[in-house]
Amino acid sequence: MKRLFLALALLLIPATAALAQTPDLNTLIPQGGGSAAARIIQLVALLTVLSVAPGLLIMVTSFTRFIVALSFVRSGLGLQSTPANLVLISLALFMTFYVMAPTFDRAWQDGIQPLMDNKIDEKEAFPKIIEPFRQFMLKQVRDKDLKLFEDLAPPDLKPAPTPSTGPAPEVEIRILIPAFMISELRRGFEMGFLIALPFLVIDIIVSTLTMSMGMMMLPPSVISLPIKVLFFVLIDGWNMLIGSLVRSYS
Repeated sequence: MKRLFLALALLLIPATAALAQTPDLNTLIPQGGGSAAARIIQLVALLTVLSVAPGLLIMVTSFTRFIVALSFVRSGLGLQSTPANLVLISLALFMTFYVMAPTFDRAWQDGIQPLMDNKIDEKEAFPKIIEPFRQFMLKQVRDKDLKLFEDLAPPDLKPAPTPSTGPAPEVEIRILIPAFMISELRRGFEMGFLIALPFLVIDIIVSTLTMSMGMMMLPPSVISLPIKVLFFVLIDGWNMLIGSLVRSYS
């Protein structure tokens, strides 16, 4: 029994020493301003932002208008899976990077690069990063949509009244983003209507001709589909469409 107790005591000594040497959170988390709990919150916030980055790209850039218009092209042609979703999304993304390049460059130079160089902290970097996107959205948002969300917002989010001679009040970003999104959806649907209208005319003409010829059992889409594809190719539709979409932000 004595040997058993002695063996247990020898086994517990290293465990007790290990418990006594529990590492401090301050040594595990990279050094920065604030306590260990504050830095943990910063890391969690950073991971959250990275996880919703695709959603942020849709909310504050031109991606919404592009993908809506491209989807109308495929629907107007009557094609279910050509071009594939991956192709349309990739095209919309590269068009977004092309249109938003000045905004991205300014956000990088004014906010992200100084933050990475430790010239400014996160509190100073956030407004510098978001300001280029704010200006882009203010240029594209409709006044009617902006006023809608300003009227629906609680009093603490509404811009403070200023004298008529003073500067315009700054729009809260939580009001500007949804107003910008519905403005982009409206413009996307407007362009989609103009895109789908010629294809609709072709469908009507083909349906009328097949009915007048007594071909009741022949679906009009069998004839109209190659005609619409040929029409879109002959007028160089992709060039016209992409050029119009990009110029709509000029």
